[in-house]
Amino acid sequence: MDKNIKQQIATTFRAFNSRNYRLFFFGQCISLIGTWLQNVAIGWLLYSLTKSALMMGYVLFVVTLPPIFLSPFAGVVVDRVQKHKLLILIQFLFGIQAFAMAVLTLSGAIQTWHVVFLGILLSLIVAFDMPTRQALVVELVDNHEDLSNAISLNSTCFNFARLLGPAIAGVLIAAVGEGYCFLINALSYIAVIWALFLMKIPKKELRIKNQKPIEDFKEGFKYVLEMPEIKYVIIFLALITSIGLSYQLLMPILCKEILDGGAKTMGFLMSSAGVGALIASLILASKEGIKGLPRMLFKGGLILSLGLCGLGLNHNSIVAMILLFLVGYGIVSSLIIANTLVQHVVDDDKRGRVMSLYSIAFIGTVPFGNLFLGAMADKIGVLNTFLFLGIAMIIASYWFVQKLKHLKFKAQKRVFIQNIES
Repeated sequence: MDKNIKQQIATTFRAFNSRNYRLFFFGQCISLIGTWLQNVAIGWLLYSLTKSALMMGYVLFVVTLPPIFLSPFAGVVVDRVQKHKLLILIQFLFGIQAFAMAVLTLSGAIQTWHVVFLGILLSLIVAFDMPTRQALVVELVDNHEDLSNAISLNSTCFNFARLLGPAIAGVLIAAVGEGYCFLINALSYIAVIWALFLMKIPKKELRIKNQKPIEDFKEGFKYVLEMPEIKYVIIFLALITSIGLSYQLLMPILCKEILDGGAKTMGFLMSSAGVGALIASLILASKEGIKGLPRMLFKGGLILSLGLCGLGLNHNSIVAMILLFLVGYGIVSSLIIANTLVQHVVDDDKRGRVMSLYSIAFIGTVPFGNLFLGAMADKIGVLNTFLFLGIAMIIASYWFVQKLKHLKFKAQKRVFIQNIES
């Protein structure tokens, strides 16, 4: 193998030099395939139960709302406990939720209110999972210089699962129904729990101030407001997720009513978005440092808008796959860069709280996007709704590039050194 190629591979996967991170990565890859099986199955199951874009919007609004209110306080908890142990508990709870969905669906007893109840339970767990997972990554890499690579590889893992999961889900749903997707997801959590138990993470002395949790939250919120590099990235992330992630609500309708397809069609279309996302994460994994990332964040928003506008003008399945490739690339490149920039500038003792606010931007805006899109698609049709999303993303990207002129991103290296030595 050419020496330059070997060097490029070593650079792209340099975070694997850390044993704990390797375990985390491969455990997550298996678990996330199950997660994507469940994500696709939920959408198809909801559409089968409700037969309405508006009702789907209402349901997804309700079940994804809890993290908005709980995530800020979850961040306070994350900064006060051992993140490794908390993450193990969270994975157990995820497995129980998925198993309950499997039992109800396979028995034929599943109803819309079951999906709502278990969806709310899932959202409550997610409110703690996201800030815990994001904050723990720093403790899994032995060299602080590998942090941006670890974040990009996390996304590679997520998008590898996003590539395989929907395609497998489409075949399973068509062959045996949604219930087996939920069952496989429940079993997949064994992998990540096993990986977490194998890790050897030195017990870290927690720096807890003698103040009430509400004061901790206020301190973290004030910190974000006073850091424009964090504040504006989080706001732009919220715009991207509310516009870009909510499109998944429309996919069952697009497949059935516009493209004349079924569950298999949706699975392959979602996998196409996964291909774009996987390529974006690999490209960013090979990049060293954070130079040029803010401008790339803006470009990711533009690519996303191009894909969404194209979907609003298209009636062909093959073209839809190409456009969803752009959507997947645009969303994931933006998410990785936003995460990397925030993780590099945040102080370690506020990481959990800041990442909880990041989590609100990541998933907290989606409920309102789902509700709005469900109502819009019901009134003006799915294609016009995609076109609206694309135009809205162009406006959001223009706003961010104007703010970008006044932002300066500088890594807090001192913080990482303290973290490693503790």
